[in-house]
Amino acid sequence: MTKFTAPEQFVEAGKAALETLLGQATSAFARAERLAALNLNTARSVMEDGVANTKALLAVKDPQELVKLQTSLAQPMVDKAVAYARSVYEIAAEGQNEVTKLVEAQIAEINKTVNSALDQAAKSAPAGSEAAFTAAKSAMAAANSAYDSVSKAAKQASDLAEANVAAATKATVQALSTKKAA
Repeated sequence: MTKFTAPEQFVEAGKAALETLLGQATSAFARAERLAALNLNTARSVMEDGVANTKALLAVKDPQELVKLQTSLAQPMVDKAVAYARSVYEIAAEGQNEVTKLVEAQIAEINKTVNSALDQAAKSAPAGSEAAFTAAKSAMAAANSAYDSVSKAAKQASDLAEANVAAATKATVQALSTKKAA
């Protein structure tokens, strides 16, 4: 969309696009590394807990002790599952926020470029063509308004999903805590 008047502008735009792409790739790799480390640590922890729990179960002498042990083993597993889910969600949310910011910045730049091009074209346009430029600017404003509405709806849906996950997690933890106390 940018009007290039010199080869240097084209090269600079290419460099900026490459830097943006490299920044996004680096960030995505960092999130992938964090997710891989989280998964490895979780797998290690699950394996260690499994060994310890198996040893504890093998040491049980009577049914009452078994019931007590099962109840005591459930809560830490739920807590770890909740912590894992939160960590995965945080990593995913970071990526989503980063991409959203990038898209919003690009849209703002495109709007600026298009408006500038329209203003330049309007200066050299023949008399009587003002209505066409007004219509083009009106269409841009409508498109921006639609994008803002979709962005706000997506943000609200994301916030609602996050609230629902938090509520479900809290209810699960409370249910297990209540069951454990009973």
